[in-house]
Amino acid sequence: MAQGFTEPGDTEAFRELQKRLVRIYERVFPDHLLPRTVLIVPSLSLDNEVLARIAGVPHYEERLLCLLFLLRMPETRVVYVTSAPIAEATIDYYLHLLEGVPHRHARERLTLLNCQDTSDRSLTEKILERPRLMKRIRASLGDSSLAHMACYTVSDIERRLALELDIPIYGCDPELLPLGSKSGGRKLFREAGVLMPDGFEDLDSEKDIVSSLAELKRRNPQLRRAVVKFNEGFSGEGNATFRFDGCPESGTEEWIAAHLPQMEFGAHDVDWNVYRSKFHEMGGIVEAFVEGEDKRSPSAQFRIDPAGEVEAISTHDQVLGGLTDQEFLGALFPADEAYRLEVQAEGLKAAKALSRQGVLGRFAVDFISVREGDGWKHYAIEINLRKGGTTHPFIMLQYLTDGAYDSATGLFNTPQGEPRYYYATDNLESDCYRGLLPEDLIDIAVRNGIHFHGATQTGVVFHLIGALSQFGKLGAVCVGRSRKDAEELYQAMVAILDRECGAA
Repeated sequence: MAQGFTEPGDTEAFRELQKRLVRIYERVFPDHLLPRTVLIVPSLSLDNEVLARIAGVPHYEERLLCLLFLLRMPETRVVYVTSAPIAEATIDYYLHLLEGVPHRHARERLTLLNCQDTSDRSLTEKILERPRLMKRIRASLGDSSLAHMACYTVSDIERRLALELDIPIYGCDPELLPLGSKSGGRKLFREAGVLMPDGFEDLDSEKDIVSSLAELKRRNPQLRRAVVKFNEGFSGEGNATFRFDGCPESGTEEWIAAHLPQMEFGAHDVDWNVYRSKFHEMGGIVEAFVEGEDKRSPSAQFRIDPAGEVEAISTHDQVLGGLTDQEFLGALFPADEAYRLEVQAEGLKAAKALSRQGVLGRFAVDFISVREGDGWKHYAIEINLRKGGTTHPFIMLQYLTDGAYDSATGLFNTPQGEPRYYYATDNLESDCYRGLLPEDLIDIAVRNGIHFHGATQTGVVFHLIGALSQFGKLGAVCVGRSRKDAEELYQAMVAILDRECGAA
C-alpha cells in the first residue's frame, strides 16, 4: 500500500513532528474558543483484497463525517478530503445536527476536497499523487502550527502525508502497528496478564497451521473447533473455523492437513487456495474456539492522549453474523450491565501496556465472554489500533447530546443526568433500498418521526448514506433511553424503510 511513499528518515522525522501534537494538546485542546484546524483523511489504508469483499466500501470514507461535529467549536476549521465528492445533501444533514451553531457559520469553516478518483487504492495514496490537491490542502490549513490530522488508521503512507504537510497525526505511530495485529495482540495480552484463548501466534505457513491445530487438540482432546486468523484481518473477513469432528488420535496432523480445505471461511468467495496464499502473505494465528451456550462479544474502547494518559471511553456488545458468526455487523452501547465493568477492567490492563509502548489515540480491545455459573469469563481476542465500527457511533452520541461517559458505572449521561443507549450498525443492507438518494432517506426519517431530535436527545442518525443508492446499504445510530428503547427504535426504523421501499 505504501510502497514508493516511504523515505529514509521518516521514522525519526515523524517522531519529532509528533512532539508538536503534545504542545497543541496542552495549549489548544482545553480551550474550545481557540483557533485550530483538523484535517480529516478517512483513508482505509488496509489490505485491498480484504476491503474489496465489503459491500459499499468506497463510501466508508464517510464514517468520519461524525467529526464534522467539531465545528461546534466556533473557531475550529475542518478540512475533509475524500476519494470522490460527497453529496451536498449529506453534508447539509450533518451540519443541521449541530446544536447552537447556525448552518452558515459551520459551513464557512468547512472545506471539502476530493480526488475525483474512485479506484480501489487508498485515499492517502491518491492525495500524495496529486501535487495541486496537496497545495490546496496546505492553503486550507491556515496556521499549520495549530493543525493536526485525523485518520481512520495510520500506516506508513499516512505518516508520509503528515511529513509532506508538516502537521502531526492524532493516531498511533505506524512503527507500533504490529501491536495491533492478531499475533501482536496475543503477545501483549500475555504481557499484561489478560486471559485469552489457548493458541499460537507468529505463524506464516500451512505447516504452521497444521502443527498448531494438532497441538491444540493434543492439549485439549475435547476441543471441537479452532479459529485460524490473518494477522491483519478485520471485521471477521480473515477468519476461518476448523472443525475437529472425526479427528483420529493417531495420524492427527495428516488428518488435519487433509481437512484444511473444508474450513468455514468468514469471507465470501474464498476457498482454501486463496486463503492459504493470503495467510502466507500476512501471517496469522491459530487459537481455540471459545464454546458456550450463553456467549457474548463485548468490546472495550480506550483513548491514550498525547500526554500518555489512558482513558476508558466506552464498552459495547458487538453484534456478529456472516458465514461463521464472526463478521462485525453492529454494536449495542453500553455492554451488558452484568459484565461491562469487568470487560473495561480487563481491557484497561492491555491499554496500560499499550501506553507503556507509546501508543496514541483511540483503539478497542475485543473479547469473547461466556457465562459460567453466576458470572462471566472473558477471553481477549484482539486489539484494533485504529478507529473502528464503534468509534463513530460513540462520537455521534457524545456531540449530539453534549453528555459524558462515566467509567465508574459504564453509562453515558446527558448534562441532565439521564442515561442514553444506542444500537449502531454499518451493515443495514437490502436490495429494495437501492436507488434511494440521500434526500429520500432524510425525507423518510422526518416524515416518520424517527429523525434525531435535539430536545429529547433520542432518535436515528444515519451514516454511510452515500452507499445507499448503488449498494442498498447504510449505517445508523439509534439512540434511546434504554437498551430496549434503542433496539426497538432500530427495529422500527428497519420496518419503516422496508415499508417505504416496498420490501417483500
